Amino acid sequence: MKFLEQPPRFLFFTGKGGVGKTSIACATAINLAESGKRVLLVSTDPASNVGQVFGLSIGNKITAIKAVPHLAALEIDPQGAAQLYRDRIVGPVRGVLPDTVVKAIEEQLSGACTTEIAAFDEFTDLLTDASLDDEYDHIIFDTAPTGHTIRLLQLPGAWSGFLNDGKGDASCLGPLAGLEKQRVQYKAALDALADPLRTRMVLVARAQAATLREAARAHDELTQIGLSRQYLVINGVLPASEATLDPLAHAIVGREQLALANTPANLQALPCDLVSLKPFNVVGLEALRGLFSNAGTLAVEDDDAMFAFSAPTLAALVDEIALDGHGLVMLMGKGGVGKTTLAAAVAVALAHRGLAVHLTTSDPAGRIAETLGGTLENLTVSRIDPQAETARYREQILRTKGANLDAAGRALLEEDLRSPCTEEIAVFQAFSRAIREAGKKFVVMDTAPTGHTLLLLDATGAYHRDVARQMGETGMHFVTPMMQLQDPKQTKVLLVTLAETTPVLEAENLQCDLLRAGITPWAWIVNNSVAAAQPHSPLLRQRARNEMREIDAVATRHAKRYAVLPLLRDEPVGVDRLRDMAGDHLKSPSSS
Repeated sequence: MKFLEQPPRFLFFTGKGGVGKTSIACATAINLAESGKRVLLVSTDPASNVGQVFGLSIGNKITAIKAVPHLAALEIDPQGAAQLYRDRIVGPVRGVLPDTVVKAIEEQLSGACTTEIAAFDEFTDLLTDASLDDEYDHIIFDTAPTGHTIRLLQLPGAWSGFLNDGKGDASCLGPLAGLEKQRVQYKAALDALADPLRTRMVLVARAQAATLREAARAHDELTQIGLSRQYLVINGVLPASEATLDPLAHAIVGREQLALANTPANLQALPCDLVSLKPFNVVGLEALRGLFSNAGTLAVEDDDAMFAFSAPTLAALVDEIALDGHGLVMLMGKGGVGKTTLAAAVAVALAHRGLAVHLTTSDPAGRIAETLGGTLENLTVSRIDPQAETARYREQILRTKGANLDAAGRALLEEDLRSPCTEEIAVFQAFSRAIREAGKKFVVMDTAPTGHTLLLLDATGAYHRDVARQMGETGMHFVTPMMQLQDPKQTKVLLVTLAETTPVLEAENLQCDLLRAGITPWAWIVNNSVAAAQPHSPLLRQRARNEMREIDAVATRHAKRYAVLPLLRDEPVGVDRLRDMAGDHLKSPSSS
């Protein structure tokens, strides 16, 4: 593997959700550790599944992987880090400042912005802690999906600029006395990230046009912030030998080879490795050790009866959703499970029934328009663009709160609005507008991958608690966005997964997080099922066998209602294919 040749101290693995970053990062960590290097594997993903891949509990502490000498792992827990951060900030002033001031500080530190900063604080510690130099030869970062990772890697520069230029509100960072330490630490983190002798960025993609475009965009954005030492790994490539055995395999190989032939120009100059699709789930040490090998296909006994199963369809779910006439439909799940495609399919199916639908995405990497590939009556499309929403929010605040300020006051307000935390507020406001709109029509929302969405819901919860506290004193009736999300008559959450161990575990964990927030998922969708496609290729049939247990778990243990969609020969791009994806028996507008 080219990306493993003369590896530097820091290796980052990033890419679109679902491309196999965690598997590649874990396999790399094992490879280096078993060559005698001392390795620390770190996950910066709010929805980390490193522990699941290794089959043990890791959490927010450095944990030795006993089965692999010289290897340890750490999962940065955003919520745990945020609590430690809050305790560090509030502890010294508790009992010193008035209780009202302490409560105000606690409230300022209760949102998703603090969660992001706290995790970021731990991240910069790992880049700059000199004591780790003596303990580990390599630190490997398994990162969140691309959009979240770009945000994380931009933060050292963003916060350094905020500290260097600003004299405004520093509530997100804590007491002013601590700012100088953070300024020095953030500069050291920037230096480490920008040094190609110390840092290597590995872009992970699949042989698919969408993930390659995502990698190309990430390449440009990373280069702009000084991370120019990049490698490309294309994961899960179906061996061409399978194409002669099965029409489905033939179609998959054909479209993968086409995607590779049309790799974006800015990626073509990067050192590139191909990792073949394996017949097994990449969970456990033996599977991870075999990930970089090119073993042949397996001989699989014919057992057509095993695949003769039936499951509810997406059309059945859409029929039930349509009965309400309006409401919010949110598709959530791990990156790469097909939320964007399924959100588009649900929206197209509802619009095809003559219902007014607004399809939107909160995913920084969402490509709704490309998935639709056209227009449809009754359907409008938008994207919650963090930069655009932040600019709109800043303009609104300057126009209202800044209208009567003098020059000095306006300058302070403008400085405060340059804080990276402003983006959190702006995106939350856009999210709230979409929720309100669902009272009149269907709003179908393609959400960002799990971790990013949980941070958004955290902001929603913080806003709800603040409003409830203020309005509770007045006795007035109120409805917050969180209350609307908790009302199954107004909001239906569809959890999207694949019939694989890790995506199902992650969907299960997401469901638990939602239940704790008072939000009950309405249905599960198992997408891209190989078993439902009834393949003939030996490799695909083995993967289909592996799926059966996961599909049964969804049907019998996790979901109140569910649907299974087969892996398709043709990518579901365009209104017609999306409509077919939602079922051949869709009602026409005249029969709705």
